[in-house]
Amino acid sequence: KNKSITRAESTGSLANESKVLVLFSGGTIGMMKNARGAYEPKAGALVPALKKYPQLHDPEYVVKHLGMPADKSPLVLPDTGESSRVVYTIYEYEPLLDSSNFTVDDWINIALDIQQSYHHFNGFVILHGTDTMAYTASALSYMLENLGKTVVITGSQIPLFEPRSDGRENFLNSLIIAGNYCIPEVTILFNNKLMRGNRTSKVSASHLDAFNSPNMPPLATIGININVDWNNVFRWPTIAKFCVHSVLSRNVGLLRLFPSISVETVRAFLMPPIEGVVLQTYGAGNAPSNRKDILEEFRKASDRGVIIVNITQCANGQVMASYETGNALVDAGVISGSDMTPEACLTKLSYVLSKQEWDLKHKRKIIETNLCGEMSSYLDTKYEDIELIRGIAQSLRVSTSQEMSALRNALYPAIVCAIAAKGDVNELIRLRDSSAVDFSSADYELRTPLHTAVSNGHKEVVEYLLSEGASVHAKDRNFETPLQLAIHHDLKEIIEMLLQAGAHLDVSPVRAANMATKAAAKGNVKRLETLCLMGVNLNAVDSFGRTPLHVAIEMNRPNVVRFLVNESVNQLKTDIYDRNALQLAQHFHNQEIIDILNNCAKHKE
Repeated sequence: KNKSITRAESTGSLANESKVLVLFSGGTIGMMKNARGAYEPKAGALVPALKKYPQLHDPEYVVKHLGMPADKSPLVLPDTGESSRVVYTIYEYEPLLDSSNFTVDDWINIALDIQQSYHHFNGFVILHGTDTMAYTASALSYMLENLGKTVVITGSQIPLFEPRSDGRENFLNSLIIAGNYCIPEVTILFNNKLMRGNRTSKVSASHLDAFNSPNMPPLATIGININVDWNNVFRWPTIAKFCVHSVLSRNVGLLRLFPSISVETVRAFLMPPIEGVVLQTYGAGNAPSNRKDILEEFRKASDRGVIIVNITQCANGQVMASYETGNALVDAGVISGSDMTPEACLTKLSYVLSKQEWDLKHKRKIIETNLCGEMSSYLDTKYEDIELIRGIAQSLRVSTSQEMSALRNALYPAIVCAIAAKGDVNELIRLRDSSAVDFSSADYELRTPLHTAVSNGHKEVVEYLLSEGASVHAKDRNFETPLQLAIHHDLKEIIEMLLQAGAHLDVSPVRAANMATKAAAKGNVKRLETLCLMGVNLNAVDSFGRTPLHVAIEMNRPNVVRFLVNESVNQLKTDIYDRNALQLAQHFHNQEIIDILNNCAKHKE
């Protein structure tokens, strides 16, 4: 399998480009008919075929803006009316798999490939077979820790290349979502619905509406417009960089109760090496309370460290200990799995059991804790709109819940941004406690509260918003992230906070070099220090073939030359006229800079 996929990075450098990596693992969506008329995966056939579909590739854009040969270029969506043009590259796995053949190793490979390319792309799409798609989505939701970018898994019931296929629309919508909407979750997109991956199950083998999220509404619905329910989008509540947990326990299993199940079956299932069991029970989590034999087997297994999690066999609803038959399982040491799907519960057990740094007590606690949106959290808090919202609603005679929701969506982003601009952390806390507010919502200029707090230099607000899961990857109408704004203002402490939260400079190497040479031309050493902190290569050449050192010499900026020399930049690198740093200084007769360069050479000797 795995060749390096850093080669897949788009070379496009336009600010309004959004780069998406497509991981093609196999499945019906990419199958073609063989000589016998049966569908089968065909290696190397997807990309050439996609280039023939005008709704999935714009060759004119490639020629005009990317300047690459058509056979070596990434693919580009036509203009979809969104803020960014989606440039996407497809990495095809070898071999292509039917998802029925997927294993834990395949989940790990996908997670590691996302990690390897995480800083090169704005979003990710995984083309996957439908049979085990929900298992893969659930597993990745735990493995991709502190995820800050959009990951969409999709497939189809009919191959993409058939005249009547759901694959084209599923793929197109997935690319649009991954390239334009910062929804930092692992999701499944199917039949115009974007669903949280660890809340989704396959419900039909033949209908195009093959997936459902029984206990949670879709995160987004796709019609004439794409409507995202931002209040339901999960955000990791930590200030930490994205990382991958690439170890999973395989000693887990699913046990479904049925009338007259034998104690021998239960006992055999719970024997070593089993470490975790998803127990699918009746109704609201009930098991036969008169079967003391199987309850005793559950108790014995729990006592020796096996984690048993109780979920309902029903598609809708959750486990509740309201009946004697449910309490019997609690007394036997069985943990409630609330409303988790079988796929989410099984993969959560696999993830939690692999955490060697956690003891058994903590693992059992984590199973009952909502890690990344896989189970419902029921709070006693009653959310109410702030007085301003209620007053405007009354003035406008808002009378329906839909109208009220639209009013909230229009006003809350501006209100939260205004509070962030003031630097009032306490007001933000009060607003969070009293209202169902999304701290990553954007105003008319697509600025989030984090953009606003950074622009105003409010460190405390930035730290608070990051702790509440505010997105460090969101772009405003100028296609700038909070990190880029912090760089513009040389806010070192805020930059360090954003980097700790997983931010990275999302510009091409040439644009980064342009930023460095521009700072050198202005004599802005502080900006160069900031770019150095960001890992920008100070030896890289800009659009005119110049390094920051070349520009500093041309513009007579000895302070910049001194800084760059202390940073050990390459003084022998030549400009487009084949002149190195010393030759350039001699050409401009700048004795002070000549002395700086010569002194540096003497120290090295």
